[in-house]
Amino acid sequence: MTLSVLSRKDKERVIRRLLLQAPPGEFVNAFDDLCLLIRDEKLMHHQGECAGHQHCQKYSVPLCIDGNPVLLSHHNVMGDYRFFDHQSKLSFRYDLLQNQLKDIQSHGIIRNETEYLRVVVLCALKLYVNDHYPKGNCNVLRKTVKSKEYLIACIEDHNYETGECWNGLWKSKWIFQVNPFLTQVTGRIFVQAHFFRCVNLHIEISKDLKESLEIVNQAQLALSFARLVEEQENKFQAAVLEELQELSNEALRKILRRDLPVTRTLIDWQRILSDLNLVMYPKLGYVIYSRSVLCNWII
Repeated sequence: MTLSVLSRKDKERVIRRLLLQAPPGEFVNAFDDLCLLIRDEKLMHHQGECAGHQHCQKYSVPLCIDGNPVLLSHHNVMGDYRFFDHQSKLSFRYDLLQNQLKDIQSHGIIRNETEYLRVVVLCALKLYVNDHYPKGNCNVLRKTVKSKEYLIACIEDHNYETGECWNGLWKSKWIFQVNPFLTQVTGRIFVQAHFFRCVNLHIEISKDLKESLEIVNQAQLALSFARLVEEQENKFQAAVLEELQELSNEALRKILRRDLPVTRTLIDWQRILSDLNLVMYPKLGYVIYSRSVLCNWII
């Protein structure tokens, strides 16, 4: 069934699903390609705005506001496609297709002890990120759920090399409740890579973690948290590199190496040449003869 015979509601669902499948760094490319197929500017603009908002949350798209990095996520969503930034105290809408901030408004916050702790944790996390990531970004958010206050730390780094036919993203999220003596840190590390030169290869790796931290004072908590993140991400990186090396050496060599059509067997050319007792003809004649042998084997 082609898009021309689908109802408008079905078209919207198909377009949104296709856009949400776009790997990080490739949303605009996917949108432009779909525009060529759909040829309905109003429909594509609306669906692009909806899907772009979800794409930003899913992949922690980084922005820069007043010289400070901001990571978009579902934790700083305010509704009506708006985000909130604790550092600049601004709320805004973000147009991913045009890479523009829109409808910027000031938004006050309550300055309490948790807000001061957020700033201290952000400073400690920035030191770690600047030391370990080439172009890394980090942000610490504050959220209240059922009268309990939480801090959410987000880290993101990416390298989008569409011209070189590959894109890669590393992001992590760490959540802990502000308790008097002991808190549990829940983390998730996520890596995605897309390689599309000669072959379309997607890799997604993630890990969930839970660790405990003692709380003595704000400075100690911030430093202990940064050390925890560093330790867990270093372990994760080492494990990923080990797994990818094993995958490259064994699995990919077997999975991606194509057999010939129909026969699905590899040809032992040395045995064929030996059995046929081929005599070397002049270069042109030898090439033609060899091509005929290859065609016979494929058929």
